[in-house]
Formats: sequence, C-alpha cells, structure tokens
Amino acid sequence: MYSYSNLLLMLSERNLTRTALTTELGISSRTVAKIGRGEKIADSVLKKIADFLGCPADGLCRFVSDNVLLQTLRDEKSIHMPGGIYHELQIRMTYNSNHIEGSKLSEDQTRLIFETNTINAPEDVPVDDIIETVNHFRAIDYVIDCAEEPLTEDIIKELHRILKQSTKDSSFEWFAIGDYKRKANMVGGHETAKPNEVPARMNTLLSKYKAIDNVSINDIICFHYEFERIHPFQDGNGRVGRLIAFKECLHYGIVPFIIEDTKKLFYYRGLSEWEREKGYLTDTCLDGQDTFRKLMSVFDIQP
Repeated sequence: MYSYSNLLLMLSERNLTRTALTTELGISSRTVAKIGRGEKIADSVLKKIADFLGCPADGLCRFVSDNVLLQTLRDEKSIHMPGGIYHELQIRMTYNSNHIEGSKLSEDQTRLIFETNTINAPEDVPVDDIIETVNHFRAIDYVIDCAEEPLTEDIIKELHRILKQSTKDSSFEWFAIGDYKRKANMVGGHETAKPNEVPARMNTLLSKYKAIDNVSINDIICFHYEFERIHPFQDGNGRVGRLIAFKECLHYGIVPFIIEDTKKLFYYRGLSEWEREKGYLTDTCLDGQDTFRKLMSVFDIQP
C-alpha cells in the first residue's frame, strides 16, 4: 500500500486540511478518502498537489510493503540506521557469503568496513577481498530495492556486475562481469554448463520457476541448486546464487536464510548430493532460516 504521511505533514505545516485541499484544487472527496486509506491516487492528481505545495511528486508518498521485514529493511536502509536488522544483515550475510568463497576478512573486519568505511587488516589480505565486501553491501541494497520485482536475467546479471565491479577480474575482457561466462569452468569437480549452453538453460530455469503458482522455501532452494549447477558466470556464482535466494524470500514473504561459514561443508555436501538426497541441502538452508528467525526476534520482527 501507499503512505501519504509526507503529504499530510506538509498540509499540517501549512495549516491546511484535506478538505481545504479539495476546495483549492477541485479534487473529489473520493480522492481525499483514498489518501486517508493509503490507496494509490492518479499521477496527474499527485502532480497537481505537488505543484500546489511546491515539492516533487515523489516526495508526497511512498510505497509501504505488506512484508514487515522488507519494509523495515527499506526504512532502515533509507536513513542508514545503525544497530538495526539492516545493519546486522549487511555484516552477517556479507561476511558469511564471502568467507565461504575464501575471503580472508574476519567478521569484525567486515563490520569495521561497513560501519566506518575503514579497514584494519594484515598485509596479506587481498585487495579484492575488501572490494568484494563493499560490493556485496551494495548488492544487498540492490536486492532490497528490487525485491518485489519478478526475477529476471537482467536482475541476476546486475547482481554479478555489482559484486565483481572494480575487482582484478573486471580488468579481463573474457571475464565478462555482468554477463554469462565465456570460458568453461567446473565446481567441486563437477562439470557445469558450457558457455554456449548457459543462455538457454537459464531461460529454461527462469521459465520453469515463474510457472510455479505458490513459491515455497523448497522451490527457492531447488532454484538455488539448479542455478549453481548451471554456474552461469565465470566466478561469483555462489554469492550471486545466495543473493538471488535472499531476494526471492523477500519477494514471497518467506523468512530468508543465511548460510553460515561454519556450515559450509554441509552446504557443499548438499549441493554435491542433491540428485541423490535433497534433504542435505534443504536441511542446511532451513537451519540458515532458523538463524535468520533468531535475528528477526532480536528486533521483534514477526515472521
């Protein structure tokens, strides 16, 4: 739903009532009722009100999601609120996801980067570990912004571009940041999709996923496995895949999951053994979901 709290505040500051506004601008009482209920009003009417009040139209209202977790993340992100769930999510998800992939930065160092934009790390920490940490913060922001949009190839590629921009890999044309891989690769000793197969397989995966009527946590976990099996990018597939899962959980109002670095061996086993036993990966992701529930409970956010 929409919130017109900014509009009502501006009217109050100008000693105007909603009824006075209708008289001044010739707006119907039905429109006033919509404003009171938080329903979307026509853009032309919104512009008329904005012109009258001398402010931009997008400053009068904002969309308020029914998903309490998503709205909380957006509100805290918009004011860079310290110490909230957005703050903790950024640090914990970034640290764990990067550390699973071999980053040498500790959780405390990750926290320092997020909170102070500085780093106190030994000389043997690769510069890319620091860059990819900052990039992962930005990728989470992007997910929060586009969470309610349907999942598309463009969103997936943008997540890869954000994650890998300004890294050493981005200096190689063949690496193709923000685009599908150009060289064959393997993961955990398993063959992945060949570069010329990736576009078709990704299209099939997304089409199959979009055809699901009521997406569940199990559907998201299954998508995650299929994505990692394709391994569409030259590098960064694990982190992009976990960001996609986070986005889709927010999209469907499902409690997200964080795969902790301490559980990475269980996570890898789950991916490796999926075709034989789906329970390994499912249980690991559900354990990560319990971890996220505990984080939500700290901030009194109900699932």
